[in-house]
Amino acid sequence: MTVSRTGVALLALLLPLAMPALADAHKQAPGAHPALELVQRAESARRGNPQDARRLADEALALIAARPDADLEVRALLALCDYYAERDLERAREVLARAGERLALARRSGLRAGVLLCAGELDEAAGDNAQALSAYERAVSAAEAAADDEMLANALYLRGWLRGVQGEYALGLADMRRSLALYERGGFAEHARTAVNGVATIYNRMGDFVQAQYHFELAARAQLAAGLQREAVVTLYNLGRTRENLGRWQQARQAFEQALEISRAIGYPRGEAYAERGLAAVDNAHGQWRESLERLLRAQRLADGLPDARLRAQLALARGVALRGQGRIADSVVALEAALEAFAKAQALADVVATRAALALAHADLGNWRAAYEQQQRLKETSDRLHARQLDQRFLTLKIEFDTAAREQENALLLREKAAAEATLEHERRIGRLQAVAIALAAALAAALGALAWRQRRASRTMRALAMTDELTGLPNRRAALARLAQLLDAGGACTVMIVDVDRFKAINDRVGHPAGDDALRAVAGVLAAEVHGAMSASRLGGEEFMLLAPGTDLAAAQAAAERVRAAVAAIDTAPRLSGLPLTVSIGIAIARPGPAALAEVLRRADAALYEAKAAGRDCVRVAAAA
Repeated sequence: MTVSRTGVALLALLLPLAMPALADAHKQAPGAHPALELVQRAESARRGNPQDARRLADEALALIAARPDADLEVRALLALCDYYAERDLERAREVLARAGERLALARRSGLRAGVLLCAGELDEAAGDNAQALSAYERAVSAAEAAADDEMLANALYLRGWLRGVQGEYALGLADMRRSLALYERGGFAEHARTAVNGVATIYNRMGDFVQAQYHFELAARAQLAAGLQREAVVTLYNLGRTRENLGRWQQARQAFEQALEISRAIGYPRGEAYAERGLAAVDNAHGQWRESLERLLRAQRLADGLPDARLRAQLALARGVALRGQGRIADSVVALEAALEAFAKAQALADVVATRAALALAHADLGNWRAAYEQQQRLKETSDRLHARQLDQRFLTLKIEFDTAAREQENALLLREKAAAEATLEHERRIGRLQAVAIALAAALAAALGALAWRQRRASRTMRALAMTDELTGLPNRRAALARLAQLLDAGGACTVMIVDVDRFKAINDRVGHPAGDDALRAVAGVLAAEVHGAMSASRLGGEEFMLLAPGTDLAAAQAAAERVRAAVAAIDTAPRLSGLPLTVSIGIAIARPGPAALAEVLRRADAALYEAKAAGRDCVRVAAAA
């Protein structure tokens, strides 16, 4: 498997974290409370076997009742809250209330952040993500005020996870990165593996499925080797979802089946229900509707006893797809509308997109064309919002920063060595060697600063190039294209603008899948790049739209170029990836003249010409009237 610099950086971070934490951190000091070891074991068991965590926490509370200790009591109650949050919301709230009452007597002020985190997890389980995010925000503030790095890392992880669910990839990745650094600094290897999983989940949600799959596979092996069975269940399910997104159904089935087996072995009904949902999705992909519904029925029985609104919504979505496959369209619509309501409340944009797509097809099957059209319109609006978030410049910058984490560690080591050298010079100052040492230090510092400046310039150039480049096609992006057009108009020259739009692209995605749709966009980009010569430039505006700029080119030459592009796209062999679906483009042309609002005007006219081409039956070229 080819691993990018992202993978190398994450692997470099994981290797030292795989070492066990310092033994001194887990030893019980002489005279320590007899419940201390039980509480520590309960906190650790939360990631391995939740049943053991509950038992150990209950045993610790029995000892604390005989010898009160507010700090240990709150920690034990938080371990119980984590257990019941996945099983019994009412019981979890009772435990949380007890923990809140004991906070006033606790010596560790950072425990307040732990109580807020538990409250947020209960809100998230109930499907109220807005309230959960508010609790996580307050937990971060409380942990920062208490200078409690462990609680701060936990709060950042949960906030980053929820931000990723809501499509705030840049902010989610920033939280995950801070959390990972704090876990690493504190020697919490098991927690750090979970944080790396969180990063992989965000890569998965923003469409980087190959990278996400690599890191999930790496984490699953490490967690299973360390006996962290509960965490391994979560990782294996996420691995299955990633393979599901890649269309690798047999591999997805293997991951879901392994998660199901472990969940049953450790008595983890939530993991079992999610794994059954995953296997039902695989059955749906193969048209095995009856088998899918049987799995979903088993999962629903498990979910009915669990406080997990997101799980129930996922089951409703899979059930709606299976019912439509069986021809039970009315029942399918009911299930899909229930799923849509839950996902919309949780602000889970990616799930909203999937549900609206399924609803549009179901309404069309019923002949309810107005409802199908409305779902398609809302689907496009949500997809556009999600796509814009995925391409946000902040996310690109943060991704580059994450990829360069290893280089930042090298720079930190260089600064520490410099400080040590200065301290040594100050301590062992000798008159006879002062000048030579000072010169050597100055030379070393200059070299170090030069190397640092060179790395910074290289990173800056890389980030700027990425910010102006479309990741999928490698062409300049909308930002770069509009900047170049503005420069040409400011210079006083005329420029022909050609907007190229792939015909019926939504149908391509729906029939052969998004990976094949991405291949189609790359193929069109290749045709445009081949047409570029001289001062011309090609770019991707976003979605299925591209643009050609031809400075100093008249309409006749522009039309000829556009016709070459149209014909070349229509000649692309679509059999390998698009199952022979036709691939054509419509093109609108307009000439921009310098003047007030020239940029907006030429884009408007080119867009109008494009719509004329669409109205004329697509696969054609139209020229806008003179301004």
